[in-house]
Amino acid sequence: MTTTTVPAGAPADQAPAPAAPKRRVRGRSERSRASSLASHGILIVASLVALFPIAWLVYLSLGPDKDDYLHPGGIWSKMTFDNYAFVLQHTNFFDWLKSSLIVSLGTTVIGVMVAATTGYAVSRMRFPGYRKLMWVLLVTQMFPIAVLIVPMYQILSELQLIDNYFGLVLVYCSTAVPYCAWLLKGYFDTIPFEIDEAGRVDGLNPFGTFFRLILPLAKPGLAVAGFYSFITAFGEVAFASTFMLSDSKYTFAVGLQSFVSEHDAQRNLMAATAVLVAIPVSAFFYLVQKNLVTGLTAGGTKG
Repeated sequence: MTTTTVPAGAPADQAPAPAAPKRRVRGRSERSRASSLASHGILIVASLVALFPIAWLVYLSLGPDKDDYLHPGGIWSKMTFDNYAFVLQHTNFFDWLKSSLIVSLGTTVIGVMVAATTGYAVSRMRFPGYRKLMWVLLVTQMFPIAVLIVPMYQILSELQLIDNYFGLVLVYCSTAVPYCAWLLKGYFDTIPFEIDEAGRVDGLNPFGTFFRLILPLAKPGLAVAGFYSFITAFGEVAFASTFMLSDSKYTFAVGLQSFVSEHDAQRNLMAATAVLVAIPVSAFFYLVQKNLVTGLTAGGTKG
């Protein structure tokens, strides 16, 4: 049996007033409606800014006349895919595609493997001058292309690699390897050293540890390095236009220049070719995009 105590001076039949509901406190991770709307609005505007040049290029590529870019409003009523048909049938588009893929994939494979072994060696081994090696790689990025073209041309000429895919791959590797080595060195630093010790306990030599244990764990970093190497080789113009002399060995970046002469510019065909050029890059990005963001963030957490 329980009893209820009634305060003095209060009527016996009057019930106590209900307690006021507690005000909900917003957590640290929760945002107000206004801030959520503002962030979504900013993201939408940023997406439109990023997508507008692509949409505009596709729109211009549908104009049949080379001067349609001067009055783009008239393209809507006369859209056609004739530009794409002309590029595919009456230009060296497929030769450019073959050359670009050979050079880009060659640069990606060779550059990533050289950068991975360099980054792993500097990350795990303490040989004399290992710090200076990384700084030397960084210094090589300071020289402009205009200064490097002449000595590189002389070297490739003596090696008989002018107008040769392998020569252009080596030139691109000289650009891609220093950056990728720094990137992968930072990523290898995030992998525990105990994994290397476990590999030695199991009887693996340093190469076995690297290829069987470390590389599978470094897939995100390798994806970023591969994507950078591929883009570097795929879109470069100066080296490709200097070292490749045959029309059939031009890359896409050099082939686009054939639509522009001293007195004429076929901008409709150039726009159509640029749209077609973006397809291989988009496909390569799709293949590595799962590991791309992870590799970009993890590579800079420790260095």
